[in-house]
Amino acid sequence: MSYSPAMGSPITNTKMRNPKHITDVSGMCSVCTSDCTGLCEIGLSAIRGTEALVPFASDIYQFASEKKYPLDFSHFNINGRVFGAWGAPEDPYKTAFPYAEISSSFGIHHKTSITGPFILPAIAKLAWKEYYTGAAIFGVPVVIGEAVVAKDPGLATENQKVVKSPLLEKMVQTYKKYCKGKGDIVLQANFDDDYLGVLEYAIKYLGIRSVELKFGQAAKGIQGMSKITDFKAALNFKKLGYNIIPDPEDPQIAENFSKGIGPVFEKIDKLPIWTPEYLLKRVAQLRESGAKRICFKTGPFDPRDIRTILEVASEAKVDLVTLDGAGGGTGHSPVKMMNEWGMPTVTLETIVYRILKKLEKNNKPLPPIAMAGGFATEDQIFKGLALGAPYITMIALGRSAMASATVGRQIGEAIQNGTVPKTYSRFGSTVEEIFADFRLIKGEYGKEADQIPTGAIGLYSYLNRVSVGLKQLMALNRKFTIAHINREDIVPLTTLAAEVTGLSTYEQLLEKI
Repeated sequence: MSYSPAMGSPITNTKMRNPKHITDVSGMCSVCTSDCTGLCEIGLSAIRGTEALVPFASDIYQFASEKKYPLDFSHFNINGRVFGAWGAPEDPYKTAFPYAEISSSFGIHHKTSITGPFILPAIAKLAWKEYYTGAAIFGVPVVIGEAVVAKDPGLATENQKVVKSPLLEKMVQTYKKYCKGKGDIVLQANFDDDYLGVLEYAIKYLGIRSVELKFGQAAKGIQGMSKITDFKAALNFKKLGYNIIPDPEDPQIAENFSKGIGPVFEKIDKLPIWTPEYLLKRVAQLRESGAKRICFKTGPFDPRDIRTILEVASEAKVDLVTLDGAGGGTGHSPVKMMNEWGMPTVTLETIVYRILKKLEKNNKPLPPIAMAGGFATEDQIFKGLALGAPYITMIALGRSAMASATVGRQIGEAIQNGTVPKTYSRFGSTVEEIFADFRLIKGEYGKEADQIPTGAIGLYSYLNRVSVGLKQLMALNRKFTIAHINREDIVPLTTLAAEVTGLSTYEQLLEKI
């Protein structure tokens, strides 16, 4: 069997003419007929060329890999115990699952409280207002994605440095409006953002205290790219220092473009050309500028590169490193890169665990770690925390969190229009009746809760669900704090899972008695 998907997918708005008969090695139909109009990815390539490399309508959709990985968290079951209690007194009145403690802190020297062991990773599209607001009311960190200033029509610069970004300011204020002291808004910067001084601007003028340097991500290790069909826009981006290919300042290129000849312009975000020495210096500069918490974000690169990133984070005392396993993704990643590049999350997490264990053995400071890459429900969150214990203490919830925000927004609009789907109309017809957890928000925010968008209520409700679900699984193992979760709390079901992670099977656990 093939682990890779066929040449038809809603990601590219393509389909197979005969999906029951596919050649595994190529992903094509086993029979290609001469009268086919090209419904598949090959056909799309024949008509649209390089457009077929990337997802369809990425401005309104989010995406993830369709590859069937041979190893994921379904290869593990959660263990359970009936004796003892860790992190709580052995008192039946104090060991009910609601008493499990999942609150924590974010940061090393400048800690801020967080409601749960979650971070919402970088997003700056779709329902971003609801995404940031929901994170604020729940009390967890959320990351503003890269390249916001490139999308800002009100952007102002001097000497290729940002001096004003109304869009970025609006994003920051959206979070701060509802934040009550828990969590934080983190600003991510790719190589171009860093060059433009986005972080210094946000620290000085917007009150940003947490920043994140982006090395790459799970779905797209080559940074961002976008086509530019407007000549003036291409020139403006070039003047700002962006990498525009071909060069719009070349007279021959400009003439050809005006005639509709030759390639359209591509804005290609620069690959980070960083060294450990530069990163140590840059972290120090950001702290001098006023940053209280500095984070790294990276994807499933070569294990040797992961080791270097973690070593730099250790030496620089970085506040959080988020590592994103293959299979996730939200944005404008090349489809084949999203499907075929990088390590699955289980493999990446195991490698990170081993690197951190060596750092600890060598008496090196250990950076806090968050793991991303396909986490959506409490069982996956628990397994992720257990597999990386004691080093991995946070889980990043990206696509699932955004999905809850968009659903909440859609149902809110349906309530206003009187078109609530039957699935939800059975609960009532108002926000108070349909959103069960809205009463919790009203208890915290009072009358101000009525101004909170329903997308944010949806995200809050989703985070509440996985939080309570996580507490239930913790109580199942008699673990009443996050710190007490360990690797014996999950058990591999397959030989591959046991070999990759080094975890004991049920038979091996029995042998330890």
